[in-house]
Amino acid sequence: MTDSQNPFTTEIELSSADLGGSIVSISDEFFAEAFHLLLPQPAKSLKGQFGPNGALYDGWETRRHNPDYDWAIIKLGTTGTIKGFDIDTSHFNGNEAPEASVQVLHIANGQESPKANDTRWTEVLSRVRLGPSARHFFTIPETRAVNYVKLNSYPDGGIARFRVYGNVASVHPKSPSDLFDLAHVFAGGRVVFTSDQHFGVGPNLILPGRGEDMSNGWETKRSRQPGHKDWAIIKLGLAGHLSHVVVDTAHFKGNFPQYCELHAINSDSDIPPHSESHTPPSTCHPSSEKEAPTIKEDGWTLMLPQVPLGPHREHHFQLDSTGKGPFTHVRLTIFPDGGVKRVRVFGSKVSASDDHVAIHSYEAASSGDITLSGVTAQEIDPSRRRVLALPLTPEAFAPFGQVIQSYPDTASAPRSVKITQANFGTAVKYHKLSLLESSYPDALGATTGISVYRCQPAEVVKNGTKREVPLNALERHPIYLVVVAKNGPDDRPDVDSLRAFIARTNQGIVYNQGVWHQPMTVLNRIHPMDLACVETQIGNGDGVDCEVIELSFGVVIQIVD
Repeated sequence: MTDSQNPFTTEIELSSADLGGSIVSISDEFFAEAFHLLLPQPAKSLKGQFGPNGALYDGWETRRHNPDYDWAIIKLGTTGTIKGFDIDTSHFNGNEAPEASVQVLHIANGQESPKANDTRWTEVLSRVRLGPSARHFFTIPETRAVNYVKLNSYPDGGIARFRVYGNVASVHPKSPSDLFDLAHVFAGGRVVFTSDQHFGVGPNLILPGRGEDMSNGWETKRSRQPGHKDWAIIKLGLAGHLSHVVVDTAHFKGNFPQYCELHAINSDSDIPPHSESHTPPSTCHPSSEKEAPTIKEDGWTLMLPQVPLGPHREHHFQLDSTGKGPFTHVRLTIFPDGGVKRVRVFGSKVSASDDHVAIHSYEAASSGDITLSGVTAQEIDPSRRRVLALPLTPEAFAPFGQVIQSYPDTASAPRSVKITQANFGTAVKYHKLSLLESSYPDALGATTGISVYRCQPAEVVKNGTKREVPLNALERHPIYLVVVAKNGPDDRPDVDSLRAFIARTNQGIVYNQGVWHQPMTVLNRIHPMDLACVETQIGNGDGVDCEVIELSFGVVIQIVD
């Protein structure tokens, strides 16, 4: 099967086990169990393998000689409207189901699952012929929102996979100020374009969870051309103002991308115009886009400049969103190639006062599944800047310094880190995670030593559902901190570069010279915490050791629970 033969390349596979699809009940599964129908992986050949009941198959197979028909009732991973099916009989040859039909039903949450003879079932695909070892695509008029599907097999036999394609009945928070994942499949997000998906398809990027292995991420083939890049375009569940992004390389340890960047656009099109810098290649999906024209003035806005990525972890990046948006699509570009497990694009939905925005026609509902607890979008108040505190990672912190930490899985450490066995094999040593530097003139007599700071817990203010830490001052000297900023042209903090990080107790930090930061701040404790600090200083209270300024504007750090 080629990509051009599949009419559902940009629809969501609502029945997939990766999305939470499950088998509710079946008439029979004597030879092969029905759960195989919903597996995301292509069916494998098990030719020559036998079990107690006969030959083994990667699919659903019932007994012979059924006088009526067989059936399987499936609960979809999420409520959605259905546009078609793929009834796949791969590797069933001579024992495939000759015919099939499909019925649908919507039942409210909390009600009992439907039975096979429920009178509320509605047929949306009448009996169709099936052939041996083939994928059969059937397009239907888009249904109403449903959450149960009944696959009927006439009279019996084998079906390898059953894929139900359509659109999600999306879930959004009620308040336009709540931050949530606009790209999440349950929010109505869809991956509408990929430059390549040789090893893993683009729609995996927006699935729930982080998976158990590399099998359900987006992975491109190895590139051999200098300057190569791959990219995926995600249509957000609805237009929104963007806050931050999470790029997750879980399970991609030796094949993660080296760098990534993110652009956004507001477009009425399902697939927005392509930039000249992003001309669709012959490997793109959908394949029809390889003939699409490119334009110079394409409207894509840079939200995240090129940043490094590491193996097997979530990377949290604040987006440069000041004065930008709202947006309907994002484009993740990876350099030069590799695998990404998930992409989370956090933001807030547009309010009724936003004009000239392409609003998507999805059903909205209330849910906390894809929202950040206690976090809201920045209030429109020029005197009060809000900075979201994100988990500390080496890649996000790189513009400000280095992160000192170990890694439970040595394969997830940055490639530049030298790792050896130590202490007769009872320890792992991560060598020289940061080098000491000093810019003091020799005449000042500055020396390097270890100091201890006893830090009192910070006052965390409850503001409705939010937890906030007021920021009143910044300083710059090599100590542990939460909030950082680059130096501006006036030799004061560059406000636009303010970033906040939540560091775990197994992480240390070394700051680049001249980086402004908040004094060490301890969270979630009742008692003081002692922090050891390696610092080069004169030690006589001289202002050269530590320069402190008070901010002329209000800043609040919002903490993610």
